Amino acid sequence: MAGPAAVRRRGPGCGSLLLLLPALLESWAACQAPPVPAAEIPPEGTELSVERRFVPESCPRAVRPGDFVRYHYLGAFPDGTRFDSSYDRGSTFNVFVGKGQLIAGMDQALVGMCVNERRFVKIPPRLAYGSEGVPGVIPPNAVLHFDVLLIDLWNSEDEVQVQTYFRPEKCPRTVQVSDFVRYHYNGTFLDGTLFDSSHNRMRTYDTYVGIGWLIPGMDQGLLGMCVGEKRIITIPPFLAYGEDGDGKEIPGQASLVFDVVLLDLHNPKDGIAIENQLVPESCERRSQTGDFLRYHYNGTLLDGTLFDSSYSRNRTYDTYVGKGYVIAGMDEGLLGVCTGEKRRIIIPPHLGYGEEGRGKIPGSAVLVFDIHVVDFHNPSDSVSITVHYKPSNCTVLSKKGDYLKYHYNASLLDGTLLDSTHSLGKTYNIVLGSGQVVLGMDMGLQDMCVGERRTVVIPPHLGYGEDGVEGEVPGSAVLVFDIELLELVSGLPEGYMFVWNGEVSPNLFEEIDQNHDGEVLLEEFSEYIQTQVDTGKGKLAPGFDFEKIVKNMFTNQDRDGNGKVTAEEFKLKDQEAKEEHDEL
Repeated sequence: MAGPAAVRRRGPGCGSLLLLLPALLESWAACQAPPVPAAEIPPEGTELSVERRFVPESCPRAVRPGDFVRYHYLGAFPDGTRFDSSYDRGSTFNVFVGKGQLIAGMDQALVGMCVNERRFVKIPPRLAYGSEGVPGVIPPNAVLHFDVLLIDLWNSEDEVQVQTYFRPEKCPRTVQVSDFVRYHYNGTFLDGTLFDSSHNRMRTYDTYVGIGWLIPGMDQGLLGMCVGEKRIITIPPFLAYGEDGDGKEIPGQASLVFDVVLLDLHNPKDGIAIENQLVPESCERRSQTGDFLRYHYNGTLLDGTLFDSSYSRNRTYDTYVGKGYVIAGMDEGLLGVCTGEKRRIIIPPHLGYGEEGRGKIPGSAVLVFDIHVVDFHNPSDSVSITVHYKPSNCTVLSKKGDYLKYHYNASLLDGTLLDSTHSLGKTYNIVLGSGQVVLGMDMGLQDMCVGERRTVVIPPHLGYGEDGVEGEVPGSAVLVFDIELLELVSGLPEGYMFVWNGEVSPNLFEEIDQNHDGEVLLEEFSEYIQTQVDTGKGKLAPGFDFEKIVKNMFTNQDRDGNGKVTAEEFKLKDQEAKEEHDEL
């Protein structure tokens, strides 16, 4: 129901007026009221008068005959007496212009108006209710004043209008029918009044496009958008909420304006996408299911928002591949990589964290991982040895028990230098097979000859394991040693710490027991062994501390542990195990 601005004069008789205002209907009472005497026509009221009291700076469109408008108004007589107001009813007056649904003066006065324009209109009787007026409400020959504010404007031939005001330089993909999108928006009416905003809720609007989940105009307006694109989508009411509105914030026949920024885009049929950014020229091995990888990554949403980074923690992410330890998309994206490779893995939400998301990752989010593979190995891997140089005269090969002196450079599989004996200016010296180095190095130094150079690659289970060495070697790291063997001193047979170079005296105990008291103390034992080594009659295992070896030998002979060795306790090794070599 509305006021006189929506009344059209058709001719004499009660059926000639389209009365939409309840007060007028009540007062007219089915044409039973007596006629109202004609008033004199005021001199000022002979012509239509339009005063534009406010015109917005931007006016992309003005009212034309045939357009549908929504406007507010105040209706008053020249003396200021108000006879009607849309504001009092709390709703705009909605009507087609130029189709005879309004009094002639209002039909004319609205033409050319912009949304948000305010006009003061004086309508003479001949363009209003004429000599008849509206009995009991509007006198005959009354001049009418209307203060009009245009809120909305559209035409039945309108289509969705799209204005893109930002588009990224790179746009590898645009929204298509059946895609799922995540976007932020501000929703306003044509006059700029905000009715809804996803920004205020701090949550994107997530939906499929083109399958009827949205109003038709938004379904159309989102098509062709790029991630990161910003556009304004203007939707006429017949492609929005129509005559009834949404029953809440949006009134009937309202044009809607959505300021949209697209954050995310995928299709349920999408698989992962891989963009290779750097592939090393040399790639001897590619990752396979069951391998263990160490890699760095930056994790972002499709609009570039960072949600996680291993770099910020200064620690690689370490995991098995293809065994479900990571999200399905990453499990797939990490297959086939080389050490040192950099690649981008784009993962749709159904292969990521799904509709629920996790932590900083919103539901239904496409994930972008920029990864750098530091190293990988397989739990079944053994030590890998590559010989770069072997002398032509290579007859003596290193074996367990030998004392070795060598130089090395130690690095990670990606080339990061960990340690170097060259920088220290001295060799590294060990007894091979004695546990003085990690098991993989013990294996890698076997069967070398002096002067040989080789590269030994050691998987973590033969190196420093999952824990690594704090501050020096990362956990689960593959190690690479470039080695040059400089010196080799042959060791003793396995199990021996001392051997005789000649025949053993049959009176050995008596020779050791220099004071002939029938007991040998540690000091006597140590002095005797030192003499045998100095005179070349005996040989100690190379690479070990003399005092520790002697004490160990003495303890083996001191069977009752009283700190003294008697003739009854004293035995040679061949007397115990029938070995080829004699040892105390």
